Amino acid sequence: MKLYYKPGACSLSPHIVLREAGIDFEIEQVDTTTKKTASGADFTQINPKGYVPALVLDNGQVLTEGAAIVQYIADQNAPSGLAPAAGTIERARLQEHLNYVASEFHKAFGPLFTPDASETEQRAAKANIVRRLDYLESLFADGRAYLLGDSFSVADAYLFVVTSWARFKEIDLSGHPQVSAFLMRVAGRTKVQEALQAEGLA
Repeated sequence: MKLYYKPGACSLSPHIVLREAGIDFEIEQVDTTTKKTASGADFTQINPKGYVPALVLDNGQVLTEGAAIVQYIADQNAPSGLAPAAGTIERARLQEHLNYVASEFHKAFGPLFTPDASETEQRAAKANIVRRLDYLESLFADGRAYLLGDSFSVADAYLFVVTSWARFKEIDLSGHPQVSAFLMRVAGRTKVQEALQAEGLA
């Protein structure tokens, strides 16, 4: 498999999951402005959507969209425990969390990564992000270590990546101690550190 990524972007989530699952893979960096890969290929020929992540499977098929990619990876090594079995309520909960991170939390950061966003738009975005953090704080208030309980899942990898953007966008997490503890917990995982180092982030 080959993962096309941009350092620190949402593609860091499947990068972490590939390492956690113990699957052999390659990575290639993408310049999402020029749409060129590190080897000089036209990234839009690999993923017409033009954004990361994109995972090229061993049979040549290309899978896009992070929430789909991480579940596929987890299912390639079910004993890793990164995703509950398909058809169970636990798997539905995993998908619930993945969809929340993708459609509500991840997208809320959009204006903060848009160069021409106005100050008003950026303030509104930060307020929206804080509301999303409030919900996440309430989830962890029951003492769970990870989104599904005591076991790390692919949803935690995605949540970790998106939440980590807060410090780069001057969003104070001091009012969300449970979320902050979750960030530190995930950051301390060996495979997470390996992925961060591989992308030049640690």
